[in-house]
Amino acid sequence: MTSKQRAYLKGLAMTMDPIFQIGKGSLTPENTAAIAEALEARELIKVSVLQNCMDDPKEIAQMMAERTRSQVVQVIGKKIVLYKEGKDEKKKIILPR
Repeated sequence: MTSKQRAYLKGLAMTMDPIFQIGKGSLTPENTAAIAEALEARELIKVSVLQNCMDDPKEIAQMMAERTRSQVVQVIGKKIVLYKEGKDEKKKIILPR
């Protein structure tokens, strides 16, 4: 992913609300499966790490990206933005070259 594409996705993510929350149980297989499903449906998602989670948000983002085969767009504070290219041509986000 180029820096131009990453900047474009960051801009899209600014207006989004987090659709998942990671709590004190950290990253569970159930969370991972739900996040993978959401990435298939939406391509770009935002995840919030709650205050009671003791793990580092950057480490959680890396683990999520590996497990869901997606890319970390950004991690700001306790907010994580993930992107995975979808298969549905109608819903696809067109990235700049």
